[in-house]
Amino acid sequence: QVQLVESGGGLVQAGGSLRLSCVVSGSTFSINVIGWYRQAPGKQRELVALISSGGMTNYASSVKGRYTISRDNAENTVYLQMNRLKPEDTAVYYCNGDPVFDRVWRGSFGSWGQGTQVTVSS
Repeated sequence: QVQLVESGGGLVQAGGSLRLSCVVSGSTFSINVIGWYRQAPGKQRELVALISSGGMTNYASSVKGRYTISRDNAENTVYLQMNRLKPEDTAVYYCNGDPVFDRVWRGSFGSWGQGTQVTVSS
């Protein structure tokens, strides 16, 4: 069984920074691609960044240049460094993963974790 647990959210002022962590436990070798997603009130969940086991990354245009996704395989942890935060970044952030790239790209998962709340004040 694979489990992913998010942490690191909080309340920050616009222009501030946060680093989110996603700790993966269980059969971690089977998770080749991990993505960070966010869901704002009244909106659908959207992919903001992903990283493959080989280090390939992709970002949503809304966060490109401000967010950085990284992966520490030794610690089984994926990070999302968020800089120059904006009020529109406010959302619950989730991580999830799958061996198949396209499933992560589409965000098609049978289950999601609790997520971590990020609130950016103006």
